[in-house]
Amino acid sequence: MPDYVPAHQVTGVIRNYGSALVGVVKSWEDEFVKFQPRITFNDKFAGSDAAVSGLATKEFDLAPNGREAQFIEYLSFFEAYGVEPFEVTVGTGAYDVPGRTWAEVIFVNKDNPLTHLTMKQLDGIFGEARTGAVDHFLMKSDGARSAKDDIRTWGQLGLKGEWANKPIQTYGYAVTGMSIFFQQRVMHGSDKWNPNYKEYAETDTKMVDPKISHGLGSRDMLIDISHDKYGIGWGGVGQAKGIPNLKMIALAQHEGDPYIMPSLESVRDRTYPLTRSIFIYLNHVPGHELDPKLKEFLFFVLSKQGQEVLRKQGEYLPLTPEVVLQQRARLEQ
Repeated sequence: MPDYVPAHQVTGVIRNYGSALVGVVKSWEDEFVKFQPRITFNDKFAGSDAAVSGLATKEFDLAPNGREAQFIEYLSFFEAYGVEPFEVTVGTGAYDVPGRTWAEVIFVNKDNPLTHLTMKQLDGIFGEARTGAVDHFLMKSDGARSAKDDIRTWGQLGLKGEWANKPIQTYGYAVTGMSIFFQQRVMHGSDKWNPNYKEYAETDTKMVDPKISHGLGSRDMLIDISHDKYGIGWGGVGQAKGIPNLKMIALAQHEGDPYIMPSLESVRDRTYPLTRSIFIYLNHVPGHELDPKLKEFLFFVLSKQGQEVLRKQGEYLPLTPEVVLQQRARLEQ
């Protein structure tokens, strides 16, 4: 992991708008000014759902975000500037901490003999035939697939005997940052779900009326899977704590790749396919000069000292050295 060594002593104000990342952004700022004492910060932490919109107003420089940018955010920014917001990966999401960009885990009932799946099989289970899919804000034919790739029975996954003809019942979250990530990573951006998909509200980290959410919260979903022999769903390790009769499934990115079980180590080293990230977005076009003070701050975040902040915070995880170097190289383009 590279040390932060200032290329220049910079001055001015850096304006942040978006997520405070549970205090991580402020800790980055406090550490950064030890190297760059003439920098000050003007922050407005309105949350991840507001991050890119604040950046689009030109009133802010950086948009810290605890989730991936979504369709309308890419589109609105492009309509304002003719380019997409520039995305910098600045940390790895949590393994088992609800509300901290947790890795998504596939769960089945403990009696299910299934042990592993590929990402294509996941798409076949949870998705549906489609003519195209969305890449950021553009509809493309690359993500198209036919109904022959739909997986609707356990026998299509190789299960025998009583399982062979039993229908697969799917479970997951209603529209939220986690479901958008699942669509992006598993379903190539499509929003066409298996028609039997049972949706549950995010109740662990959002303010939800208990009268509305009763029986329909994220923990209720995992309890339902634990009672459904033929069910499969996705959720978080943190939400599953204390619920018996659940089994996690190993995933491979492609057929022939190793199957990786979700664990703290496989999320930390980013080999688990449904590992998530945290980001900082900015208005930058590769090939054009980046404001020196923003570049210095981002290089600090992408350094040993910056990633140490994440390690001390203990919920989000530091990036691997390989990803740090990759992101730094993108800022040099």
